[in-house]
Amino acid sequence: MDKLQAMQVFTKVVEMNSFARAADALGIPRASATTIIKNLEAHLQARLMQRTTRRLNLTPEGAGYYERCVRVLADIDEIEDSFANVVKGPRGKLRVDMPGSLGRLLVMPRLEEFRARYPDIELMLGFGDRHVDLIQEGVDVALRVGNLEDSTLVARRLGALSTVTAASPSYLARYGEPRSLEELEQHTAVNYFSSRTGRIVGWNFDVNGESTDLKMNGSLAVNDADAYVMCGVNGAGIVQAPLFMLAPHLEAGELKEILSPWKVRAMPLSAVYPHNRHLAPKVRVFVEWVAEICEQSPLAFAHHRRSVDKTRDDRAASTPSTRPTGEAHADEADMLLTV
Repeated sequence: MDKLQAMQVFTKVVEMNSFARAADALGIPRASATTIIKNLEAHLQARLMQRTTRRLNLTPEGAGYYERCVRVLADIDEIEDSFANVVKGPRGKLRVDMPGSLGRLLVMPRLEEFRARYPDIELMLGFGDRHVDLIQEGVDVALRVGNLEDSTLVARRLGALSTVTAASPSYLARYGEPRSLEELEQHTAVNYFSSRTGRIVGWNFDVNGESTDLKMNGSLAVNDADAYVMCGVNGAGIVQAPLFMLAPHLEAGELKEILSPWKVRAMPLSAVYPHNRHLAPKVRVFVEWVAEICEQSPLAFAHHRRSVDKTRDDRAASTPSTRPTGEAHADEADMLLTV
């Protein structure tokens, strides 16, 4: 039995939750994938997965074996990449996913710098309001905003997005400007709801050094960040959003920052990637480049802290799930999830 091939087939079956899809991805006959896994289980004298008509579930032994296989295969990839990139530098196709507004306003204006620095990397950039499954859809790295839930993905904290509260001059002329958090009870907000859960996202303020969540009154709710900002510009209500999204409208006088003494909790920005991608040179240099943007954008980022030690990637979960295909999701304080 080719143990390396068996590890590759096993991890691919787990990640794609399908023998057929794994075989197609690896370019081997579908029957061969089934045979390889059966032979692997016989060799290890352990059942690695439970098969049903709808899905595959890892046994405890299978979950442990998967984690070890991922590390072994990642080490092999790193060794091969280190030789391939000594002279040529990082190369190959790199698929990235990120929220649309984050990409348009922060990443795209600097993109030619990255392409000039790494001309042999072929970029595929995805922008949208949907949380992709990195493993199932072949995404190498994704930018995510908010506190990450438990996941089997690896995460690196890049910075924290400054957030402000604002309203249009027309709204303030009609209803007056609130001077305290208590006065917000008399005002109307544009609400934002999570496309993932359908629940309204609450507001947040720093009161005497402590984080305070508020539920705002409002008869209008949207789940798109650009639409949310435009509702504020058009006078539909008060909005609370990342500063980099509101800055053009604040500078143009279309919005005015209010309640500035009460700061809003900054939103963490992280890069997330599968275990077997975090050592790839093309992923590493892209993440480092985005970290540079964070450092050089004081208007957008607050309380930024960057580690230059590339080994200090923080795992998003301390306990891996038995089916390691879950996405790392941001919590519901995240407004950029559906940008």
